[in-house]
Amino acid sequence: MLRQRPASAAPAVRAVAEALPFHDRAFDVVLAILTVHHWDDQRRGLEECARVAQDRVVILTWDPDAEGFWLVRDYFPDILAIDRRIFPSMELLRAALGPIEVQPLPIPRDCADGFLGAYWLRPEAYLNEDVRAGISAFSRLANIDPQLERLEHDLESGAWERRNAELRHRAELDMGYRLVMAKHRCAELPNKRCS
Repeated sequence: MLRQRPASAAPAVRAVAEALPFHDRAFDVVLAILTVHHWDDQRRGLEECARVAQDRVVILTWDPDAEGFWLVRDYFPDILAIDRRIFPSMELLRAALGPIEVQPLPIPRDCADGFLGAYWLRPEAYLNEDVRAGISAFSRLANIDPQLERLEHDLESGAWERRNAELRHRAELDMGYRLVMAKHRCAELPNKRCS
């Protein structure tokens, strides 16, 4: 990702979430987008985010208590099982960050990002190797050919459409993605000098 940045981009620092090389409260806001599940020590990484945030920590994650959606439910249940183990629970987020506000983040039907749930209304996209290459969940599975063949067959036969026809009328879908916000314990104090 660093190599893809244009030369004119702001400076970037290579680090791990569990040991951020910044002073306490170095940033107004810390933002983590679909990354916590990749950290070796999630609690430590979350505590580091809170340490370097002056005002708040904002995290986009997936709630492991969520149902998932048709792709993981009908074709790749192994992804759902793995994600339930690796994504942080809301309890862990509360334990590490203190009080949190959790908002559902429904995904629009034309979502342009390439994460797992982005193509919920464009099922044929999951057959594209380039699309799957940008979705880390597929890299954790050994052999996905049988599931892809089943999806392709269901798309060609109309079985997918019959099973998921109600989705065609939806503008967005809640698949369990959550926006989690934690205010720094001192953020609301007028002088903001606590530690």
